[in-house]
Amino acid sequence: MSNETNEAIQAVVDRVTSYQDGATEGTVEKELRSGFQEAGTEISDEDVTRLARAIESEHGSVRVEDVLS
Repeated sequence: MSNETNEAIQAVVDRVTSYQDGATEGTVEKELRSGFQEAGTEISDEDVTRLARAIESEHGSVRVEDVLS
């Protein structure tokens, strides 16, 4: 994954994390997908699910590199 792509994904994850505290996984996934679409960033369904689970379980800062590596 390029550094630019990673930064775009991290920006979406940070935005969703900041206002989705306590939201259900389905809501988090929906917001991630929407954010990635707005950013023009393609990410696999599996990776979206992994990120959503990390956001929900960690309730704080999620590093894309840690989750997707």
